[in-house]
Amino acid sequence: MTDFSNSTLLVTGANGNLGRIVVEELLARGAKHIVAGTRDTAALAGFADRGVDVRRLDFDDAASLQSAFAGVDRALIISTVAANRTEQQSAAIAAAKAAGVSYLAYTSAPNARPNADAGGIADHYWTEVAIAASGLDFTLLRNHIYADMTIVGAGSALASGQLFEATGGKGRNYVTRADAARAAAGALLTATGKQILDITGPAPVQQAEVAALYTKLTGKQVTAVTLTGEQLLGGLQAAGVPSFMAQLLVAFDLDAAQGHHAVVTDAVKQLTGREPESLEAFLTANKAALAG
Repeated sequence: MTDFSNSTLLVTGANGNLGRIVVEELLARGAKHIVAGTRDTAALAGFADRGVDVRRLDFDDAASLQSAFAGVDRALIISTVAANRTEQQSAAIAAAKAAGVSYLAYTSAPNARPNADAGGIADHYWTEVAIAASGLDFTLLRNHIYADMTIVGAGSALASGQLFEATGGKGRNYVTRADAARAAAGALLTATGKQILDITGPAPVQQAEVAALYTKLTGKQVTAVTLTGEQLLGGLQAAGVPSFMAQLLVAFDLDAAQGHHAVVTDAVKQLTGREPESLEAFLTANKAALAG
């Protein structure tokens, strides 16, 4: 297996929940030259104290992209959450190529495609196209929905006793954010060539099973309630979820209903050397968070 631990490795969005874990994993796996890109360099002072090169990186600031990618061999672009993220990420790809970066990893989504019904997922498709067109080597990490999101959604489900969803009873293969981050670090450290990988958990889980886990771990009865996409979108917007995020969440549910989230791969083990954590194990370990 190729070892790039002596290469200069950049992580964008390094102050985010995923980015921080990626940097920690790179440190743990012996990376010698880590660059952490963030809009707020002060927030990563702790990494700087540990030898990480912390650089300002703002996807909307061309000058910061140029300086952040300077001297970098391999980079992980963590997808942004913005209405203009296709433009943001295309600018980052162009800056990487101009700086002489040889390899890009990118955190994408399952079944990335340009269709109008894809919602924010279309942004991932066009970013993938830009990466492929760059001529650089790459790994497109199609991260399936994070197991961590089931904790975010637990509050309203436990309060109402109902878990609203539009997956049509189909399963989705939750992957923990930590497993996805460790896989991304593994790609930076070892991947070669050009590849697309679905980053998944060990097995698909239906929403009725998620509701049953909530019940089992808290003692509060929760039942899954299947809605249409339109009904779910209306409910999310009525609850105050921003339109962009509500549309993205509904698009994910509708993709699951078509079976796109039931994929099972060994990509996590391939890139990390360890089996991915199951949703049940994750929720059991985070049982206290369900109550809070």
